[in-house]
Amino acid sequence: MTGPGPSIGGNLLQVEGLSCEFDGSRGVARVLQDVRLTLGKSMTLGLVGESGSGKSMLIKSILGIAPRTARVTGRVVFDGVDLATLKERERRKFLGRRVGMVFQNPMTSLNPFVQVGRQIEEAARYYFKLSKDQGRSLAIELMATVGLPDPEDCYGQYPHQFSGGMKQRIMIATALACKPDLLIADEATTALDVTVQKQILDLLQTIQQERQMSMILVTHNLGIVAGRTDEVAVMYGGRIVERGPTEAIFHHPRHRYTEALIAAIPRTDQPAHTRLRTIPGRPPDILRPIPGCPFAPRCPVAEPRCVESMPPATSDGDGRHGYACHVPVGAASGGTGTPGLASTDAR
Repeated sequence: MTGPGPSIGGNLLQVEGLSCEFDGSRGVARVLQDVRLTLGKSMTLGLVGESGSGKSMLIKSILGIAPRTARVTGRVVFDGVDLATLKERERRKFLGRRVGMVFQNPMTSLNPFVQVGRQIEEAARYYFKLSKDQGRSLAIELMATVGLPDPEDCYGQYPHQFSGGMKQRIMIATALACKPDLLIADEATTALDVTVQKQILDLLQTIQQERQMSMILVTHNLGIVAGRTDEVAVMYGGRIVERGPTEAIFHHPRHRYTEALIAAIPRTDQPAHTRLRTIPGRPPDILRPIPGCPFAPRCPVAEPRCVESMPPATSDGDGRHGYACHVPVGAASGGTGTPGLASTDAR
């Protein structure tokens, strides 16, 4: 599914037919299947789905850092450059300068034996040939940008001297050091408490707007992308099943999986102790994929064709809102779903 969507000055990232599979003791594991995606310059995309839907592997495959045992096929174009035409060393140098990455757990991303200031400046000194003093000044400036108190004192401290939220701010500073065109936050707030989550998300949003970067927020929580992204892509079973403007996804979801995810969001207007809605069943077995829609075994309105054949990519209106569902939400034919999966507005 492509779904070009709006962009400022064209697309920064274009993914065409990206697939990824592994050989295992029980057979071939198909982690990604024919993923098609675009990201406009200065735009923010929310990549959403349950654990195991393929979000992180998609990011790794795009950046060329998937495990060596993976077989990755498809085409990735970054700012007009087909990454397949670059040798591995050239690709690393190209993307290392232009893409910043913030991982889920800063504890495993930061070197416990190296001062945080040196870790922040390392990439910038390599790519921009900065002197020691220039690198130090940049690191201190970035620590101030991400809201670390007393950045000059923080420069010489070690990761264990910071809280989880402060470590994540250090990771953001590290990701910004080379002035990237694209910032990727892969579940960057999962390990943090709710209050710190909001602070980090607000910080990312502010920096993205100030620097006019493109950004991808990878998360299993739809509530995180509401109001913070221009577009949302919903992944399930290694595929993008729905993609469109954030407002359209939340207020007019078309795929039954998106509808179920929205219905499962806790709502402040519900009475206390209201039972949370869940999605029955289990995620698909990537070793034994069905020929049809991967969500069919869990879908309350699935028809025989849903299991037998993959629904074609369809779009509404101007083509910005795309989905792949035989029985989309609001369709004239097909069931209306179970009471627990009715379409709702996100609040």
